[in-house]
Amino acid sequence: MSATFDQNLFAPEGGFVVRIRDLSGGNGSEPVETIRGFPTLVQANAFARRYVRDSIERCRTRGMDAEAVLAAWFAFGEDAEVVTKDGGAWSSGAEIRDFAAKPVSDPEDRNWRVLDPRRDVDDAEAEDEA
Repeated sequence: MSATFDQNLFAPEGGFVVRIRDLSGGNGSEPVETIRGFPTLVQANAFARRYVRDSIERCRTRGMDAEAVLAAWFAFGEDAEVVTKDGGAWSSGAEIRDFAAKPVSDPEDRNWRVLDPRRDVDDAEAEDEA
């Protein structure tokens, strides 16, 4: 395994970071939320992909074609960006047109919550309170 691969797969100290952006412009170019603590690039990428997929589906209404879905997403949706030092992370630009053209068939493709590292913190706090 190469050193570059190791550096891209395993998280830097504190984990990988995903930034959520409000495409409606309500927050300017600043992210509305920064989610920290993803233990691997794979998990951060999967979270971002599912988050965007869910946002696209929330913008979709019956009878919309792909262009209308994209227009709604760019006006009202949320984008997710994985932050890495050297790139190589998932970007919505690679798949957004496909997402708009094909409605999700498996609900798991939208389930970003299961990958959210904040969930682990909430679970640990609940255990401490019990």
